[in-house]
Amino acid sequence: MLDHGTLEAGHVNALETLRHRMRHSAAHVMADAVLKLFPEAKMGIGPPTQDGFYYDFEVSRPFTPEDLERIEALMRETIAGNLPFLREEIGRPEAKSMFAHQSYKLEIMEGIAEATTLSVYRHGEFADLCQGPHVGNTGDIPAVKLLSVAGAYWRGDEHRPMLQRIYGTAFETQQALDDHLARLAEAERRDHRTLGKQLGLFSIHDEIGPGLIVWHPKGGLVRSCVEDYWRQLHLRRGYNLVYSPHIGRAQLWQTSGHLDFYRESMYAALEVDEQEYFLKPMNCPFHIMIYRSSLRSYRELPLRLGELGTVYRYERSGVLHGLMRVRGFTQDDAHIFCRPDQVLDEVGGVLELTFELLRTFGFSDYSINLSTRPEKYVGDLAIWEHATESLRQALVSRGLPYEVDEGGGAFYGPKIDIKIKDALGRAWQCTTVQFDFNLPERFDLTYQDASGGRSRPYMVHRAILGSLERFLGVLIEHYAGAFPLWLAPVQAVVIPIADRHLEYAASVKAKLQEKGFRVEVDDRGERMNQKIRQAQMQKVPYMLVVGDAEIGGGAVSVRLREGQNLGAMPLDALAERMAGELKASGA
Repeated sequence: MLDHGTLEAGHVNALETLRHRMRHSAAHVMADAVLKLFPEAKMGIGPPTQDGFYYDFEVSRPFTPEDLERIEALMRETIAGNLPFLREEIGRPEAKSMFAHQSYKLEIMEGIAEATTLSVYRHGEFADLCQGPHVGNTGDIPAVKLLSVAGAYWRGDEHRPMLQRIYGTAFETQQALDDHLARLAEAERRDHRTLGKQLGLFSIHDEIGPGLIVWHPKGGLVRSCVEDYWRQLHLRRGYNLVYSPHIGRAQLWQTSGHLDFYRESMYAALEVDEQEYFLKPMNCPFHIMIYRSSLRSYRELPLRLGELGTVYRYERSGVLHGLMRVRGFTQDDAHIFCRPDQVLDEVGGVLELTFELLRTFGFSDYSINLSTRPEKYVGDLAIWEHATESLRQALVSRGLPYEVDEGGGAFYGPKIDIKIKDALGRAWQCTTVQFDFNLPERFDLTYQDASGGRSRPYMVHRAILGSLERFLGVLIEHYAGAFPLWLAPVQAVVIPIADRHLEYAASVKAKLQEKGFRVEVDDRGERMNQKIRQAQMQKVPYMLVVGDAEIGGGAVSVRLREGQNLGAMPLDALAERMAGELKASGA
């Protein structure tokens, strides 16, 4: 008998299948409408996605919001017509004739040259190359909405034509669509790019280069809080903090294999003293050189080396996205060199550190994947099995639920991946615990074992937050910019009602700063309500209004950014409240 969980999973899978077919069908209906309004349009591809669908078109001018309204209106007419989706197998000559004026479709056909017949789906007079599947009729698309337009290179190649990509979504009911649109609106409200500008956290400049972040004072302070806590926690858990250069000789990257396997993501070589140097895409070779700097004994292991190391990787301009996808970023990187008998404890220690770190930042919902040996791999099979079982046991012994991705490990070792879920339920890849059987061989790493011989250490790569830039982007969106007190760049703003209260406001600031709080005084000549509103817009946790009554009582009138008015409070009581809030955060 199926249990409730199995039935629920089956229901979810059936719903996902329905939505996939519905959105695939909606993409065809949209392409039909575009061709009716823009007969000269050339069609690219139009797949369903996790949350909707899109279709790429080459047109003489960019689509406008008014165009989307007209396209959507025509789609609704087609949906109301309840036209059947019909699949046909046609010969290649017939297909070429059918799409003679659709150059991108002809290119797609060339890519499947081995097929003598091609699959076409029709509804009404519209036909498209497609493998399906689709819903039965256009009327089986109950709720549809076009969302936006963006440029997209054909085949994702920046050297190919720029097409117009229309995004849309479709759901099984209008209510489900409305709920989705509400989530999109909330995600837009939390967009880290908008909040980053509004709160003065960071910026990106063409003069500096795309994908390269400039941190402003407030953003730099938030980042500093994250980094300081990271260092404090790692020192407490036995890590050695190291620093490494931003460039290294070509020979280093040749030995590590990066020049052979990762060259397209590395920046062009620099020539120094007639030697080639490369900006580092990863920190691991430097940590390996630290390990190799002296003869290691089994008594020294495990050796845990941690670094907030900035790396540089080439990303195509089309995929750059605020803090989430950049070209220069800092990894919370660490490498553990250990003996075989220490592996289980070390992996367990990484997991415990991970969840302590993530809980402190407000993340308690996550999913875990264990990725195992792929078909092509390096290293001894027995070592692979030992490492994989160590990862599994570390999860099982802590009662952590996980999914197995069979064959999903890298060629050089198995791994654990942890995705956190933010306030909107979106999953973000952050933590990776990755064995590496390749680099210890390439760099001939050894240690003197208990018998006086030479043994190869196990090497574990691990990043918990991943890229600091990306993690801070997730953090901004998770909190919608309203950081908890310990992360807030300004923890309190003192608001004098009139100029005669400025001196008292300055004394309040000084006393709170002496206790370690980050405080500003808003001494602008604006009305009090305007200052309060501005502080709320800046997501400042505490607004401290001071006037004649507060001066007389040695107090402040406390308001919170959420709108609550706590009234007058002695300054010492406020400081005690804020200190308690900081202590409760665990940071």
